[in-house]
Amino acid sequence: MMNYLLSLTIWTPIVFGLITLLINKNDCLARYFALLGSIIAFLFSLLIFFGFDSSATSMQFQEMWPWVGSLNINYHLGVDGISMPFVVLNNFITVLVILAGFKVIKHKVSLYNSMFLMMTGFISGSFCALDAILFYVFFEAMLIPMYLIIGVWGSSNRVYAAIKFFLYTLIGSLLMLVALIYLYFKSNGNFEILSYYKLPLSITAQTLIFIAFFMSFAVKVPMWPLHTWLPDAHPEAPTGGSMVLAAITLKIGGYGFLRFILPIVPDASRELAGLMVVLSLIAIVYIGLVAVVQKDMKKLVAYSSISHMGFVTLGCFLFANGTLNTWAVEGAITQMISHGFVSAAMFFCIGVMYDRVHSRNIADYGGVVNKMPVFAAFFMLFAMANSGLPGTSGFAGEFMVIMGAVETNFVAAILAGLTLILGAGYTLWMYKRVVFGDVVNSHVAEMDDVSKREFLILAILAIAVIVMGVCPNIFVAKMHASVEQLLTQVTLSKI
Repeated sequence: MMNYLLSLTIWTPIVFGLITLLINKNDCLARYFALLGSIIAFLFSLLIFFGFDSSATSMQFQEMWPWVGSLNINYHLGVDGISMPFVVLNNFITVLVILAGFKVIKHKVSLYNSMFLMMTGFISGSFCALDAILFYVFFEAMLIPMYLIIGVWGSSNRVYAAIKFFLYTLIGSLLMLVALIYLYFKSNGNFEILSYYKLPLSITAQTLIFIAFFMSFAVKVPMWPLHTWLPDAHPEAPTGGSMVLAAITLKIGGYGFLRFILPIVPDASRELAGLMVVLSLIAIVYIGLVAVVQKDMKKLVAYSSISHMGFVTLGCFLFANGTLNTWAVEGAITQMISHGFVSAAMFFCIGVMYDRVHSRNIADYGGVVNKMPVFAAFFMLFAMANSGLPGTSGFAGEFMVIMGAVETNFVAAILAGLTLILGAGYTLWMYKRVVFGDVVNSHVAEMDDVSKREFLILAILAIAVIVMGVCPNIFVAKMHASVEQLLTQVTLSKI
């Protein structure tokens, strides 16, 4: 079984999703069957985590089968210390998302749960694929369930948001396909991603490939100015959709920078690093300022996510004398994992309040702590983590990126550091307006504290946030050897 762990992790949720789709006349059975599928897939991903050799730099748990022999396309899977944590995070969040929808989703229950399960399999496939076409297939396939999740269970403007999300990501990924086809011919008919790392490429070719990949992955992150689909998608998506969108889908963009752009086109990455740092700082500072003026809680957290992901792209491109900074790259990956926990928690908290008051407007709340003290305590923890409080996961990644920036670009470090204060400001200001004060809204006055199911989800996320905040080395140790290997590859010129 250990030889097929990656396939089991990818296909278990997809198979369970297809079967769940058939259980369309028994909502209760569909919910529990989907939960079972998500738990089994998560357990498989845990076996990968604990069986992973931290000292090895090569791909592990590899599987390879011929797929389209005439085009030399293979079903080739494998993980290293960069991709493996995302597979675990993906399956972890899915269990919570399925559980979060238990009492909330009341129509098309089997379709709702099956979409999340299948999307989980497709996303895991993207993180595990070592064949470029296999990656592209999984990368594109995940758009379909997310499109339906926003379009079917979203709010009043859901169709517009779903179409905008689909078009942005599709147009970006089409340019990536062109780049992959170019690399296929350049490598004499090979779609192996790892073989592209040794492929000599002129600076012109590298620059064009950089742009093609950038358009695909920058939309996913999303980087300024390609971010405009996200503030529309989040408010319209159901709570589970927002959790997956923020916790997992955005990470594929950051992962794409590390898996494709940096090792395949290192010379172009060095040439364009200054531009990437500027775009990242604009995302961190400007989008942080945009978040301050938001009246909708989901929009505020959505803009906050864009700002936090700016730390990720900043960490990926902090070159000094042609060399990437270890602190910064490991900080970028740590930040992505942490943001997965914190953003999922923040969107779930907003969903808990929305289920009771049916409003996301900050002005419609006030005095929530008087009616929901347990919820308010959890919400405070996640708000602090979103602000980067030491001892929470939100601090670890941003601290490491700033450490890396101090070594390479002090101005970038100052700007990024000051934005931590801004992030704390808009998050805690929202918390203060929603949670403290007198209860002046009749809907808030009728709110009940969290149910056992909601408490379980919040408690699991709280444990994840604290454990990663106190012991970030649990994840950093797993990725260190692979990051060092990546830095070596990026140092070498391919011209």
